[in-house]
This record gives sequence, structure tokens and C-alpha cells, in this order.
Amino acid sequence: MTSGTLITQITDYANRADPYPLYAELRKIPVRREDDGSYLVSTYYEVRSLANDPRLSNDTTNRPPGYARVGQPEAESGLPPSFIFTDPPVHDRLRETINRPFGPPHSPRFLDGLRGELATVVTDLLDAFEGKDQVDIVEDFAYPLPVTAICKVLGVPREDEPRFHVWADALASSLDPQAGDDGQAKAQQARQDMGAYLADLIETKRRHPGPGILSALAPDMTPADLEATAVLLLVAGHETTVNAITNTTLTLLRHPDVLDRLHKDPGLAVPLIEEVLRYEPPVQFVPWTTALADIDVADTTIPKGAPVWLMLAAANRDPKRFKDPDRFDPGRKDNEHLGFYTGIHYCFGAPLARIELHVAVPELFRRVTFSRLLEDPPPYRANAVLRGPRHLPVAIEALTA
Repeated sequence: MTSGTLITQITDYANRADPYPLYAELRKIPVRREDDGSYLVSTYYEVRSLANDPRLSNDTTNRPPGYARVGQPEAESGLPPSFIFTDPPVHDRLRETINRPFGPPHSPRFLDGLRGELATVVTDLLDAFEGKDQVDIVEDFAYPLPVTAICKVLGVPREDEPRFHVWADALASSLDPQAGDDGQAKAQQARQDMGAYLADLIETKRRHPGPGILSALAPDMTPADLEATAVLLLVAGHETTVNAITNTTLTLLRHPDVLDRLHKDPGLAVPLIEEVLRYEPPVQFVPWTTALADIDVADTTIPKGAPVWLMLAAANRDPKRFKDPDRFDPGRKDNEHLGFYTGIHYCFGAPLARIELHVAVPELFRRVTFSRLLEDPPPYRANAVLRGPRHLPVAIEALTA
């Protein structure tokens, strides 16, 4: 099986439900050169090393002509790039500024203060299960919670959410290497439309500050940088945490022995969630980095200018790093997974995502007794990068207070 055949299969929707046998095949050659000159890195230590290597750039403008530029709408929408598509020193300046109102050390209680509000949202969502014999975990639970959370964090009116839901879907799709010209064009238009919406909202926040980090950041960032940042956070708030909650639910329903342990020991939720982030990460790979110089890794030289794909989900199941990696084991020790990436581009929203997961998952399984999955495997999203079920229909046996 050739490298080209492997990556074609990994991005093929037919394998979305279970790409892990393909990742195992990919790991046999830790650094593979594709026919187009791009390189796939699939083993844990090599992925971690490169993600922390300053010679690897997230700035897609460094990609030579002729290569597909994942996230191309960033450069063509009239807004500056999101900070995940920048390198130091621009990246460091933006991230440090954004972090001030978002979390430690400047605002240590901001995120923790959301727990009570999020718990109320979870209660309301679960109360709505009353009288139903089946629900869709995505539409009825996993999607509404993160969207409400990111709206609260930013200070975006919750009633405007349907407007940017469509935009967020289009932008997230542009991260998929299979998006094509049509997908990239839709994403470019979505970024422009979302930017225009946010420009008006940010100007209102400048004149009349209110809750949320948009008001807090308005004095410290240019309007364009703040618009680009808000677009990124809204998209991330829509996509990755939805997948994390849904993947956790699906994994637990497939492992009734672990679910029984969780019922007996709610404290198991913390290591359990970390294990899901290793076992079924919401971001499967990062296909937008570029070598700024020749890089020697695993007896291979990645040449300057080559596109590099860091295969996070493959690395998370590397047997050289994790014992029995295809086994779901909430008791796993030393679980330093790559579910939220690593290095300077470590997921900015990881603290918020963990709070949401810790609030949502134990309460979901405390109150709801599920009888069975109605589809297994469920239908998955088309996106190979942000992998998760599009729907997760389940039958309900009982709902408790």
C-alpha cells in the first residue's frame, strides 16, 4: 500500500467511522513523502518534536506555489490571519493579548466563574429530554452547550447564533484538504460575512462595554485583529468541543463496563475525558504547516518549503508511546496525549473545553439511562480534520431528576 493510497483513504469519507487501521499502517513509516512533495508525520515523538520546532511554520503564506493551501480563505477574506495561522513574533503578541481577559494569570477566575451558568444550561438541556424515547446527542446536547458557552465568553448575543452557525460550518470545512475550490470560496465568503457582523458588534462594544472578552479586548487590539480572533473563537466554539462531547458519549456507550465504573465513581470522569481526547481526538491532524528549513527527523530530511501534515490521531495511538493504544483505558497513567496539540499552538480553548466536558459528561450519564445506540457507526461529518459524528441518535430508557 503506497503513501498516496493511504492518505487518499484517510481523507475518504468511506473510512471516516474508523480511520485507525489506516493510521496504524501509516505509522510503519514515521515520515512519509507524498507524490506531491508533502510529508506525513504519524508517530508520537516525531509529531511532538516537530510541533515544538520553530522551523515548522503555521503561516500558510510560506507554502510554495502549486501546493494546496488549507485555510486559504484566511488570506483572501480581507481580514488578517487568525493567530493559529501566524508565527512568532506576531503569534506571541496576539495570543498574549487575547489571553489576558480569558484566563490565568491575568483573569484566573473568568473561566471557573462560568461553571454555574454552564451547569444550568446542562440541566435545561437534559430537562428537555423528558417524555422522549430517543434523542440526537449532537443536536439536543453536544451542540447547544459549547455554542452557549462561546457566546457568553465573547459577549455575542445568543439569539444571533443561527446567523454564524452557517458561517462556522463553512469555515470549518475549509480546513479539510478535500474542501476543493468551491468549499474554499464558500469559506472565504463566510469569513467576510462573519467579519462584517463582528465589526458592527465590536464597534458597539467599544461605545458601550459589556460582559465578554470582546469588550475587554477592544481597547487593546486593532478592529481587524479582534474581528479575526473572534471569528476563530466562534468557529472553534462550534466545532471541536461539540466533537469532544459527542465522541465521549459514543465511546462510553460502546464501553458499558467503563460506564458502569463511572456510575459507581463519578471521579473517574476526569481521567476518562483525557483518555477520550487521546483515543478519539476531535482534531485528527494538522495539514497546514510548512518547513522553513531542511529538518531531519526519523532518518528523513524534510526539505525547506515542503508542506507537513502532523497526524495527531495516529500519534495518539503510537504503541511506542502508549501501551496497548487501541484499548480505551480511563486508568491509563502518564497520558500526555496530543488531543489539544502541543507547543506554542496548543489549543487556546482547551481550558474552556475541559470545563464544558467536566460539567456535561458526568451529569448526562447521571441523569439519563440510555438503552442503545440507534446507529453504530453513526453518520460522521464530512470533515476529515475535525472528525466527529454529524448525528448521534440514541434510545432513552429513563431520565432522573
